[in-house]
Amino acid sequence: MIQTVTQADLPCDESLRIKKNRIAPENTDNLKRISIVTGTHGDELEGQYVCYLVQKRINEHPECLNGIIDIYPAINPIGIDSITRGIPAFDLDMNRMFPGDSEGYMLEHIANGIVTDLEGSDVCIDIHASNIFLTEIPQVRINTIFGKKLVPIAEKINIDLIWVHPSATVLESTLAHSMNAVGVPTLVVEMGVGMRITKSYCEQLTDGIFNLMSSLGMWSGEVPNVRKPLVVYDEDPISFLNAEKSGLFVAHTKHWTNVTEGQHIGDIIDPLSGKVLTTVTADCDGILFTIREYPIVDEGSLIGRILPGRELKI
Repeated sequence: MIQTVTQADLPCDESLRIKKNRIAPENTDNLKRISIVTGTHGDELEGQYVCYLVQKRINEHPECLNGIIDIYPAINPIGIDSITRGIPAFDLDMNRMFPGDSEGYMLEHIANGIVTDLEGSDVCIDIHASNIFLTEIPQVRINTIFGKKLVPIAEKINIDLIWVHPSATVLESTLAHSMNAVGVPTLVVEMGVGMRITKSYCEQLTDGIFNLMSSLGMWSGEVPNVRKPLVVYDEDPISFLNAEKSGLFVAHTKHWTNVTEGQHIGDIIDPLSGKVLTTVTADCDGILFTIREYPIVDEGSLIGRILPGRELKI
């Protein structure tokens, strides 16, 4: 059932409406509920495809569903429509508006309506993509203060990496922090690249969502085996590879692969002179888990991230 979660009038005689699709058996008494939220940033589209895949699988076997699935595919719909990361015309980041205020101005009202509607969920999965500059493997990022509660849940959703980082003031205004603060376990998933859909990553996460549903008694159908993620804490060293020159970065190594110290990661080239300006090499042994996607770089631009001392089992 498609429902309007919250709405507000726009200055152009139209309304901004946030919608969700609730999928549930006829009798919803005492059933657990998972909420899938995406579209916070208009240039992040991976979650859109996950919303489709989840509904497709449920529609194929509705008899296996024994829980409530709330799907919020676009909580920043005008950002999605315009392929704009923030909220067009307001120059605001939707993920810095929470928990909002029911009596506040328009966007605060919208943010508060979303939070209010999500309350009562047993789990919330907040799906993001990377930006247009970097490709990320499927991962969950968790605030340290919620780590003990969220890591066991994150281990069920078939991602490759769990990154537990310390709290920061700005995180208090995100959807995930606001929901965790009111007792709704909320996972922030980041994967893929901005303005694109990485089908394999979306299918991987969808498998994980159904595995989580199965563990909660919400899904009686078959679920695939899920991978065991690496868990990284803030005290674990992470190596950041940054551009030493401005130019065009051409990668020679795929991300989510083992690398050795000195290994050729890529080159920064100058199309005008036809020269290699600098060669990017790994500064340690480990796993390359982030790689530059957008080729144009300035001095200091992030090229990649390496998790030292770890090795993928091939």
